[in-house]
Amino acid sequence: MEDYKYLFKIVLIGNAGVGKTCLVRRFTQGLFPPGQGATIGVDFMIKTLQIGGDKVKLQVWDTAGQERFRSITQSYYHSADALVMVYDVTSRDSYNTLPDWMKEVETYASPKIVTVLVGNKTDLASEREVNSEEGQAFADEKTIQFMETSAKEAENVDKLFIDIAVELTNTVRNVEIKTDTEEVPIKEHHSVTGCCRQ
Repeated sequence: MEDYKYLFKIVLIGNAGVGKTCLVRRFTQGLFPPGQGATIGVDFMIKTLQIGGDKVKLQVWDTAGQERFRSITQSYYHSADALVMVYDVTSRDSYNTLPDWMKEVETYASPKIVTVLVGNKTDLASEREVNSEEGQAFADEKTIQFMETSAKEAENVDKLFIDIAVELTNTVRNVEIKTDTEEVPIKEHHSVTGCCRQ
């Protein structure tokens, strides 16, 4: 028997060097790895949370941002429950590629996927090239969520992943409630278990 009720897959995407690996490791291990090298292909780490009395396991997938790994990365979109699209607030170039990343999301991911835009490296305030308003404007245009983080200072990192986990958990619970109330005939005494693991 598995030791969790829900399992969700969160995939981080974005250019190389924007801090995806640092976000993953800060959340899952509480570490900020200095001098982090580029991710080769795809890697993932696991973190288990308690949400509303239920044990929720998150698989947090860290993908390579380099163009040569793009086809590998794309194959992970369709099975993801949430996507975190990361750019570096000190890199205008990483922000300018967001439309390309968004096009991939729209092409390969489920239309119901939870997508969050993240501007990382807010600790480097003196080097900022992209202001918060620009990030929010892009998110508003694409009807996705927006947050700024600092993996180095642990600013908003836990909140990012916990908010996603809460949203996904609540969505699945609502599906379970709907399934129980709409699909099970009243005269029967058994219940239908909703889809807990994906």
